[in-house]
Amino acid sequence: MTFVIKEIKPQFDLEIGEIIRIVGQEFGAIGDGFGPSDSEVSAMSRNYRDENGSRYLVAIVDNKIVGGSGIAAFNGSNEICELRKLFILSESRGLGLGQKLVEGCINYARSKGYTKCYLDTLANMESAIALYGKLGFEHLDKPLQGTIHNGCDVWMLKEL
Repeated sequence: MTFVIKEIKPQFDLEIGEIIRIVGQEFGAIGDGFGPSDSEVSAMSRNYRDENGSRYLVAIVDNKIVGGSGIAAFNGSNEICELRKLFILSESRGLGLGQKLVEGCINYARSKGYTKCYLDTLANMESAIALYGKLGFEHLDKPLQGTIHNGCDVWMLKEL
C-alpha cells in the first residue's frame, strides 16, 4: 500500500466533498452545526488557499482519494487556527493517514505564525480523539467563543 498526502486541487473537490458527507453521516454529523453541512464542502480548493492562511490536504491511497484534513484561521484570528474536516473513509483508517494529515496541517499552521490550534468534534469519533490527544491536543470544558459547529460535543486545543 502506497499513499501520498497532497494539497487539494480543484479536480479533487467532488471526491473529497463526498467523503466528508459519507463519513459525517457514519458518525451522525448531519445538518446545521456540523462540518459536513458547511457550504465550503462543495468547493474545498476554493476555500482553502495559502493567501488566506489556510490549507486542505488530501490522502491518496493507490491513486484514490480516501480522506483529508484542513487548517484555517479560527473566526478570523491571526493567532488561533482551527483543524477542520479530518475525514477518512472507513476502509482506509488505521494506516496512519490521519496522523500524517494532522501533522501536515500543524506544520503549515506553525509556518503561518499561528500559536494555538483549536478543534471541535464528536465524542463518538473515538479514534480521532485518541489521535488528537497523542498529538498534544488537550480537552476544553466548552467550545471557543465563535465556533459555528454547535452540534459538536468535544473541544480541544493545542499550543503550537
